[in-house]
Amino acid sequence: MRSFTAVVNPSAGGTASLLPLARLLREAGAQVETVYSRDLAHAGELAGAAAAKGDVVLAVGGDGMAGCVGGALAGTGAVFGIVPAGRGNDFARQLGLPAGPGALAKILLEAEPRPIDVIEANGVPVLGSVYAGIDAVANHNANHARLLRGSISYQVGALKAITTWRPAAYRITVDGTLHERLAYTVVAANSGFYGSGLHVAPDARVDDGLLDIVIVGHAPRLAFFKIMRELADGSHVHRPQVEVLRGREVLIETDRPVPYGTDGEVDHTTPVTVRVLPAALTTLY
Repeated sequence: MRSFTAVVNPSAGGTASLLPLARLLREAGAQVETVYSRDLAHAGELAGAAAAKGDVVLAVGGDGMAGCVGGALAGTGAVFGIVPAGRGNDFARQLGLPAGPGALAKILLEAEPRPIDVIEANGVPVLGSVYAGIDAVANHNANHARLLRGSISYQVGALKAITTWRPAAYRITVDGTLHERLAYTVVAANSGFYGSGLHVAPDARVDDGLLDIVIVGHAPRLAFFKIMRELADGSHVHRPQVEVLRGREVLIETDRPVPYGTDGEVDHTTPVTVRVLPAALTTLY
């Protein structure tokens, strides 16, 4: 029987999400220890300590928590699980994890661990994607929206971002080949979802050893608004302004500092080098 350590982000509602799941795990005979993080750096430390004991380490929170805990475990051989309890839960969505505690408990207790890819952004591990452009501005706005949650916060954040955004000149070097574009954003995706369910890279896989690099080129604002709507089902990739490249490493440079986000956190600006770490994280899903 597995032994779990749940690393909880209490500010994301993680405690409420964990309680019914932990009860089911314990009723099945598993041991469950709960530890609470002060911040993402502390969460990584807690994850490392739990992995050293041989526990399955659960990230309880949103994409930021999943990325931090998963990143701390990458390359260690420790087993990783996610309890989605945040604003977007996009990496859990990519893995097909259920929201209900019963179905999730069954996966955590019975699923065979499988390796998935992790990506690095300027040396920092990331699970889902790196996005440099207007979507990072929208993400920043959503993170600071006090009264809104879920997809509506990203939609409102995007509308606010587009009022001040001007397209940047990008130099996108994929596996040594340079592509120069005037664009709204460039997304280097391991997971297909971001922004609370937006299917930005519909063909992305977490186990293929490749990045899906989505370039949303310059277009009139009306066309950009249409692209935003089509992100819901991934049909935006058929527009002429949208280009998808694939590779193992991408360097994103811009003619001015452009913010980029990773797993729901926006703290840095370009340039950024993103590369794949194939099969780096052993995961239950």
